[in-house]
This record gives sequence, C-alpha cells and structure tokens, in this order.
Amino acid sequence: MINKYCVGHGHTRSKRVEHGSVELCANCLELLQYSHLRLEHCRFGEEKKTCGQCPIHCYKPDRRLQIKTVMKYAGPRMLWSHPFTALRHAMDGIIGPREKRV
Repeated sequence: MINKYCVGHGHTRSKRVEHGSVELCANCLELLQYSHLRLEHCRFGEEKKTCGQCPIHCYKPDRRLQIKTVMKYAGPRMLWSHPFTALRHAMDGIIGPREKRV
C-alpha cells in the first residue's frame, strides 16, 4: 500500500531509496520500516485483527495519521491490482482473522 501511495503521489525520484524490489522516497521508506517494527512488536501476533478494529493503538498519533492517509488512498486501488488480497483484508475486518493453517 505504501508503494502504491508513494508512486501515486509522484514523490520525487531523487529521494527514492531501494527497499526490496520497490523504490520508495525516504519518507515512505521510513513509514514502511516503522509499520514493520510495530507489527513485529504486536502483542496479538498472528491472531491480530485489522488495525481499525484493534483495541490498542500502537502507532504514535502522527504516524497513525500518515498510515490512515496511505490506506485511504491505496485501499480502493488495491481492488484493481490485488483483488484477492484486498477482499481477504476486508473479510478479516468483518469476521476476524483467518486461522493459521498447519
């Protein structure tokens, strides 16, 4: 989602930094790293609900606003590029996370 947001907002190429197979501007890369850190330390682990339904808000207020902005932009666009993932995420929000398959 952050990649879709970064590209869609035309963040300048001169500030882009390589992260895996995607290029992100420095601000988006920092947000991505922050979100990964928060997920690693999530007390719910694999049983985690979607962030919108979580009783604990682990993001700092400014980061929370940033990630909401990213999701508001990229969420609807995910239906076109990754429809299965987008629908699965929506279902997780409605009925809760899937059970882990062994």
